Amino acid sequence: MTGINWFGFNTGTGVFDGIWMRNFRDMITEIADHGFNLLRVPVSTEILLQWKNGDPDPSPPKVNDYVNPELKDMTSFDLWTTTLAWCKELGIKIMVDVHSAETDASGHTVNLWYTSKVGFDDWISGLEWLAGHYKDDDTILAIDLKNEPHGKGDDIQKGNGAKWDGSTDKFNWKYAAETAAAAVLSQNPNLLIMVEGNEVYPKEGYDWTSPSYDYGEKFSPYHAAWWGGNFRGVRDYPIDLGKFKSQLVYSPHDYGPLVYDQPWFHEGFTQKSIMDEYWKDSWFFIQEEKIAPLLIGEWGGFLDGGPNEKWLTYLRDLMIENRIHHTFWCFNENSVDTGGMVYGGFAKWDEEKYALVKPSLWQNADGKFISLDHKVPVGKNGISLGDYYS
Repeated sequence: MTGINWFGFNTGTGVFDGIWMRNFRDMITEIADHGFNLLRVPVSTEILLQWKNGDPDPSPPKVNDYVNPELKDMTSFDLWTTTLAWCKELGIKIMVDVHSAETDASGHTVNLWYTSKVGFDDWISGLEWLAGHYKDDDTILAIDLKNEPHGKGDDIQKGNGAKWDGSTDKFNWKYAAETAAAAVLSQNPNLLIMVEGNEVYPKEGYDWTSPSYDYGEKFSPYHAAWWGGNFRGVRDYPIDLGKFKSQLVYSPHDYGPLVYDQPWFHEGFTQKSIMDEYWKDSWFFIQEEKIAPLLIGEWGGFLDGGPNEKWLTYLRDLMIENRIHHTFWCFNENSVDTGGMVYGGFAKWDEEKYALVKPSLWQNADGKFISLDHKVPVGKNGISLGDYYS
């Protein structure tokens, strides 16, 4: 699975961003033709419940009717249905990512998978509906239960941060993820379940009651990570899907110093130093010890000719060498802290960035991109899974 993210359904746009400028069919065709075989689609629980209940859109989807006459007067659900149909034709599979509880461009900054407006049970209900409604459509291959659960020790002590332990507290991400996965798999036992990490995990000798003072990693009671990137809890409290164990995929997010200058991006960092200081104990041990597959759900950033580009190259090479699944962040040009795969009104591909990512896309010896569908090739430069294995 080597794909790309494209957001908008989670923000209030009512469709993917950029369709306010360009033709939707052209853009999604370009994604297929460039060899991305999986589309990670951020949504909100709120929009899932809206679709489930047949409620009207709060505001009309941001569609340019002039360049998209075929989409004129469509609702967000119509546009989602069209997305599935076109992805099926183009050989692209979909991973639905519950990016936030509420439909909000800043919804991903909320620590948990529920809010006072959209509750824990609402989250479960939305996921259950999604899995059941599309149980006979294998265009949807996977569900990422919640994007980037996070929160530091002080948040967790107030019940407003994602911890990872053996409790049944609703802010315990392990418990929540297992509860949500059971609901999803009861409707469709064939889906892959993507489980992200949290942000912090107590060091030896500390627990979740430890204060969250920040005197640097060396003195903190907690091991820190990117939001959604800390899987140290897997050692003590692995996710248990019972008889569906084979459906589990752990999905870390990883970024470079231009998103946040983490301590492992010190002067002279190397791929080995990042592995030793961060990757291995945060998530790579899952791959190394064959605990479960990994899919890096978000990685991306600006090409700066320096540290950020060096990190991008190191992670790309690590994923190629270890055959780690991934979805690049992102197609959108309006991702402020990373940039996108396109620019200039969503019209021009960043060929330099694409050249960096392209070697990590699944290809055969002839350079043909490989679809995740047994019959349909991915785009004009691809082959089907059936063709590849035959």
